[in-house]
Amino acid sequence: MHIVKSFFFVVALIFSLTATAQNEFCGLKNISFQEGEKLAFKVYYNMGRIWVGAGEAVFTTRLATLNGRKVYHVVGDGKTYKSYDWIYKVRDKYESYIDVETMLPLKFVRNVNEGGFQIYNSVQFDQNSHRAVSTNGVFNVPKCIQDVLSSIYYARNIDYNKYQPGAKIPFTMFLDDNVYQLYIRYLGKERITTRYGTFNAIKIRPLLIEGTIFKGGEKMTVWVSDDNNHVPVRVDSPILVGSIKVDLIGHEKLRHAFTSFLKAR
Repeated sequence: MHIVKSFFFVVALIFSLTATAQNEFCGLKNISFQEGEKLAFKVYYNMGRIWVGAGEAVFTTRLATLNGRKVYHVVGDGKTYKSYDWIYKVRDKYESYIDVETMLPLKFVRNVNEGGFQIYNSVQFDQNSHRAVSTNGVFNVPKCIQDVLSSIYYARNIDYNKYQPGAKIPFTMFLDDNVYQLYIRYLGKERITTRYGTFNAIKIRPLLIEGTIFKGGEKMTVWVSDDNNHVPVRVDSPILVGSIKVDLIGHEKLRHAFTSFLKAR
């Protein structure tokens, strides 16, 4: 099974790695983001000593209504630059409809085109009966299951101060009609300088399942802003050929002051 399958998922995974233990996946309230927030990231690819800007991903949040419930409609768009398309063209769109009260997903849509390979999958979640009804069938899922985008925004509300460096933090996610049991290792806090600037950051390292892009194991490192926004600011990882860096390059309408940002580069 390939947990990481695309350029866009590299960026989506940055957020979802901040997930907490499964017994805490019910009950958190949103205190980290708000309607109108926009986050932009740039993906750099390295083979040898040259870093090349390969593409961007943008995440937006707005309020909507689904089946009579007030939801956050979160959209993630990822694409390679035209100058990189001849190598591997990507046009990906992910959407999640997250219940405002419970912070659990009610609907998830994946619509991707990667190198000419197209996937469309729509999932309706019944959180009461613990079922996921996707384009391909009906699946039993654990209590309070998250999709890749809802886990992003749910996990931004986690309090890392209660963890000790080295702690493993498991999480569960539904993607491509499979339930994945993964974890991240909390490594503590440090100051980091990215292409955007210098930040006080929370440092984590996920367990990855080997797939079409990533090697398995704890080889990816992620830095998240050490403030109440918990915005990812950098990811650094080897891949099967070369390595990547993903940096925050822009933001709009953050809910809190960006106090972790110390200075521009």
